[in-house]
Amino acid sequence: MKSISIRELHEKTGEWVRRSEKLGPITVTDRGKAVARIVPVEANVAVNPFAARKLRRGYTRMLGSLKGGTDSTQSVSEDRDRA
Repeated sequence: MKSISIRELHEKTGEWVRRSEKLGPITVTDRGKAVARIVPVEANVAVNPFAARKLRRGYTRMLGSLKGGTDSTQSVSEDRDRA
């Protein structure tokens, strides 16, 4: 793991941040003592949070009873009239 002084980081911050992407974690020292670490961000892999979901039985039943082609405002009005 690469190690640099806090002074060197202060003088060339942008350069060291860019280098961390290639070199990996860089330890920053103050008078020989490790005080911080510059760590590259891992690439975000687009994950669909709904892909692994499990539908409940009640929800599945409700989906089966939905009418297609009906305006949602009409459905809401009918539901309110029933209450």
